[in-house]
Amino acid sequence: MKLLRPRASRDHAAVRQIAGWCLQYPDEAVLGKLGLLRACLDETTGPGHAELSRTVAYLEQGDPGELASHYIEVFDRKPRRTLHLSWFLDGDTRRRGETLAALRRFYRTHGFAPAENELPDFLPVILEFAAAAAPGAAGQVLTRFHPALELLHRNMSIMDTPYRDAVAAVLATLPAVPAPPPAEPPAELVGLDPFPTGAGGGR
Repeated sequence: MKLLRPRASRDHAAVRQIAGWCLQYPDEAVLGKLGLLRACLDETTGPGHAELSRTVAYLEQGDPGELASHYIEVFDRKPRRTLHLSWFLDGDTRRRGETLAALRRFYRTHGFAPAENELPDFLPVILEFAAAAAPGAAGQVLTRFHPALELLHRNMSIMDTPYRDAVAAVLATLPAVPAPPPAEPPAELVGLDPFPTGAGGGR
């Protein structure tokens, strides 16, 4: 018999999955799923629901061309608002490559294979994994990138963008971060510890 997740855990997983779709480039595939995303969101309660509802409403009501332009303005023009979260922890250093390789191994250990054309630290990929994985594995990844999410959210605060609400919704599903995130990513081979090599066994 398959054991069901507690309601709060299921709601967190749904919020993360929906946020992952909302944070992708708003092409036809994403916009075509908005009805399903809205229906799934309406079945959730608790942390992140209100914030994510605002992002879904923005996508539902927006003109496709304007949505695409805004997405590019938010995420593709400034590294400080990148959705590739290892940048916030490692900057453009060799350590970032180590983080990406370790993250791929961790995914494989848990039976998850992201698309070949996406880096494993792309936030929608992380959220897809976190929504599907067992709570322990999801928690390891989200804890690792929690400071990066906080920094991304902070950097988005200077813009009037509904995408900030999607990031806030994800943060609402996590415990409070134990320490303030760094002001900027490291410029040299320094920073937070790499993704734990012991997580998930030999990977």
